[in-house]
Amino acid sequence: MKILVIGGAGYIGSHAVKKLVASNHDVVVLDSLYTGHRKAVDAKAKFYQGDINDTYLVSKILRDEKIEAVMHFAAYSLVPESVKLPLKYYENNVSGMISLLKAMDDAKVKYLIFSSSAATYGIPKTLPITETTPLAPINPYGETKMMMEKMMYWADQANGIKSIALRYFNVAGACEDGTIGEDHGPETHLIPNILKSAISGDGKFTIFGDDYDTKDGTNIRDYVQVEDLIDAHILALKHLMATNTSDVFNLGTAQGYSNLEILQAAKEVTGVDIPYTIGPRRGGDPDSLVADSSKARKILGWQPKHEDLKDVIASAWNWHQNHPQGFNDK
Repeated sequence: MKILVIGGAGYIGSHAVKKLVASNHDVVVLDSLYTGHRKAVDAKAKFYQGDINDTYLVSKILRDEKIEAVMHFAAYSLVPESVKLPLKYYENNVSGMISLLKAMDDAKVKYLIFSSSAATYGIPKTLPITETTPLAPINPYGETKMMMEKMMYWADQANGIKSIALRYFNVAGACEDGTIGEDHGPETHLIPNILKSAISGDGKFTIFGDDYDTKDGTNIRDYVQVEDLIDAHILALKHLMATNTSDVFNLGTAQGYSNLEILQAAKEVTGVDIPYTIGPRRGGDPDSLVADSSKARKILGWQPKHEDLKDVIASAWNWHQNHPQGFNDK
């Protein structure tokens, strides 16, 4: 199958490209390289540098490459940044989805797998979160993802573009062979920042907020290992093409860990006593997000292989130890 991966040079997208290539799919990548890394893209994938908002380019790639399905990983995804720069998120995320759906309709490509988010749920009244939990985002990032999902729904009704939105929670870890991993600039995610601090020994690691309504006052999140996440994307695409029916699935482990618990697990994995400070809350962060992924497990047959938190951290630690400068390593 010929698949276009938009955002395929980013953290999650590059892992999707690698797995799709390994599964003998013909993969084409479109990435602006605004946050992605050219070195992260599997050499067997064909690469185009360009923006999802360039509808003509997207349509041309879909037509010229005879694309059969699209995976979309190109949304901006930093919650605090979205609070400070909401229009940036609407422009890239919402306008980008409009551009993609227009291009897909023009090129008659009918299958889309979308990287959505648990941020669409906001602060849920009960945990774990199911797909029927009301959507009530509390930050611009979550709201743009919700709007993107709604556009997909109406594009299905009007244009027959079938889609699956995968609402996932915190993604962590790296490819088991250590060739690709997480490399953002600046890095805002918890686990890579803990591990970078373990390597540098600079003592600059900060936990943002210790007054949340949780067992130890720090945020609780559900962490999915990145390779397990991509397995779900591939299963979702197979399901979508087999059923020709749009749907939505949560992806998570149903196990929540606080920031302090993550820190303790990282100390055990690395063998480093990582110092930290407590900083102020970041804007737009919910107290707890934990997924009920039973629907994905039952319908898609998804079985995560890395549900032990230490296994997830260990895969990330392998990447960061061997690539302390990320993709800028010589």
